[in-house]
Amino acid sequence: MAPKNFSSCIHSIWILLFVFGVASAQLTPDFYDKTCPGAFAAIDKVVRAAIANESRMGASLLRLQFHDCFVDGCDGSVLLDDTPTMKGEKTAAPNNNSLRGFDVIDRIKAEVESLCPGVVSCADIVIITARDSVVALGGPYWTVLLGRRDSLIANFSGANTDIPAPTLNLSNFITSFANKGLSASDLVTLYGAHTVGEARCTNYRNRIYNETNIDPSYAAALRAICPITGGDNNLAPLDTETPTVFDNDIYKDMMMEKGLLHSDQQFYNGGSTDSQVEGYSKNPEAFAADFGNAMIKMGNISPLTGTSGQIRLNCRKVN
Repeated sequence: MAPKNFSSCIHSIWILLFVFGVASAQLTPDFYDKTCPGAFAAIDKVVRAAIANESRMGASLLRLQFHDCFVDGCDGSVLLDDTPTMKGEKTAAPNNNSLRGFDVIDRIKAEVESLCPGVVSCADIVIITARDSVVALGGPYWTVLLGRRDSLIANFSGANTDIPAPTLNLSNFITSFANKGLSASDLVTLYGAHTVGEARCTNYRNRIYNETNIDPSYAAALRAICPITGGDNNLAPLDTETPTVFDNDIYKDMMMEKGLLHSDQQFYNGGSTDSQVEGYSKNPEAFAADFGNAMIKMGNISPLTGTSGQIRLNCRKVN
């Protein structure tokens, strides 16, 4: 199957400034136009270099936005290291030995600080980096809204409770996203992020050995990678055809019962989201447009703005 390129699918989303409430009204696409006009180019350069060095890194950087925004909002808290008085989010169950890309964020922050010290927040860097990673992998471009500030604390317990686990069923996923102001449709759209990246054996072992809504030959091939015991960190691609290209193939995989994770297959399993999966499998342009809009909506979850928080000079620690 030939990789599909969404780079030409550039969508204007200015109308979104008016539909996401008061918090998002404080975020604007031109927030750094005067204070740090070179920020976008600097960020994109580091992102592309990181992905050129390791294609999997694009998916990892995209994932950072999900894991940041779902815990107390998009405030850069996921980037904070542990201190003697605060336990960060990096070792919470959904993140430990799984979430990656912190070193890339460090390089981006250093570049941006050299251009305009103390101006661009780590929270905004996460948002811009996620968009640039999708574009670098051949996916859609969207206009990011900016002006977030950085949190002073992390929330270890919140990371354990608020980030949805890959073992959830559809109804639990819908509830988890609804708790963040995201609809069931947003959920299906955002889950398209699994069109890139890989998962560890420990996260798909139960599915390939114990679940029945999986293609038998696909499960057999995965068992060769992921034994019943051992090999917990052995990786398999989430998208069977183009795991380093951002396209709509994950939805085709779902329809063939080739969702790698339990959660992947939940969206096409005789439930309320089947029709949306079918639609995206046939219409990559619709998925591309919806994905950008859904990422903006997720980026509007409880940002710190105005005088709240701070602009961290080092994303790993408060000033």
